Amino acid sequence: MFNGFNLITDEKFLSYKERGYAIYNGHRQSVENELNKFILDDGSINGSELQEDWFPQINADIFISHSHADEEKAIALAGWLNYAFGLSVFIDSCVWGYADDLLKKIDDKFCRNPDGSTYSYEKRNNSTSHVHMMLSTALIMMMDKTECIVFLNTPNSIDSTDIINRTKSPWIYYEIGVTRSVRRKIPERPTGIIKKGLFENAQALTIKYKVDLNHLREIKQSDLEYWERDYIRNKEMHPLDLLYGKHNLIEYLR
Repeated sequence: MFNGFNLITDEKFLSYKERGYAIYNGHRQSVENELNKFILDDGSINGSELQEDWFPQINADIFISHSHADEEKAIALAGWLNYAFGLSVFIDSCVWGYADDLLKKIDDKFCRNPDGSTYSYEKRNNSTSHVHMMLSTALIMMMDKTECIVFLNTPNSIDSTDIINRTKSPWIYYEIGVTRSVRRKIPERPTGIIKKGLFENAQALTIKYKVDLNHLREIKQSDLEYWERDYIRNKEMHPLDLLYGKHNLIEYLR
């Protein structure tokens, strides 16, 4: 990761959903294929494989973090970024959206009680912790690999009813936390040197997490529109360098 942005935007990009879904479905299939390799025949996780890079075939420029309720908006944004700039985008729900499918597959095989109609509470706790560990590791790997992180900030993801930003999503809380600590890597460009700048009948469980977004540069719809116009005038530049330059995040030495 080199830089991160806190994006406040509208529905402008919904016309790019079809293009975005082609990207999303391709990456989701890769995630499923890769994660399935780590489940051994006895239902355990092949922990040694976690030391390797899980998705070597996925090379994305941008990682989009978003609320489940904003999945279509994130997919459409990915489609626009690919159309306008030729950028490859990874959407986080490719990973955590697979959690329930993966858990069901493991639980049906290894966590059922003898009667076959119910699950063991203890075994399910164990399987859930392992699967969430796998997915968390996968997310860290992808965030580390991608150059730019974009957090899609909407009322679905962040509750700003008071001074402190809060989220009900443990995945968003986790990802925003990772953006504060993941290693910062300066991109290598042939055009120059870049320097850093600046849960049926039970009561619903609601947990809110305090989220600090100060380390993510806030951008809005107008910034994206300016970025697109700027790229049309400067096609010889890498599109992300133009975005960083507009927000004083890099400096070119020619």
